[in-house]
Amino acid sequence: MSASIHHRSFVIKRELPGTPAHAFRFWSEHDLKRRWTACHPDWHVIDDRFDFRVDGQEVLAWRTPDGIEQTMLAHFLEVHPRQRIVYAYVMRADGAPLSSSLVTVEFEGGDGKTLMTFTEQAVFSSTAHGEVREAGTGIGFSRLEEIMADIEEPAT
Repeated sequence: MSASIHHRSFVIKRELPGTPAHAFRFWSEHDLKRRWTACHPDWHVIDDRFDFRVDGQEVLAWRTPDGIEQTMLAHFLEVHPRQRIVYAYVMRADGAPLSSSLVTVEFEGGDGKTLMTFTEQAVFSSTAHGEVREAGTGIGFSRLEEIMADIEEPAT
């Protein structure tokens, strides 16, 4: 008997302060990305690797307070600076898959701001995981907006 799966796709759009080049930095620079993606301060980081390039990987592993090892393994498929990122990733809990996703992040500039469009197409092991993922992604993007507003864009 095979495990059940649940498909879910969602799109989140956010208007970010600054140019697409500035917004892209918060996805492509390890330290800046961790400032808005570190969302569980009580989870112990076991592994944190970031190789942002086509065919590069991002690996994050944590141990939760109740001892569960959570992992996120991403593979960058396309990187178009200041325009678009496409990546696939899997989330696991103690080695068991929670989800597998394909993500596209697009950046479009105008009037000193950037419209970021995030599209995720995913397969989840539970319908609840999909709802939690979409809500959590939105919360992360709220942190991104706040952090970007506090960090001045470098002069070009």
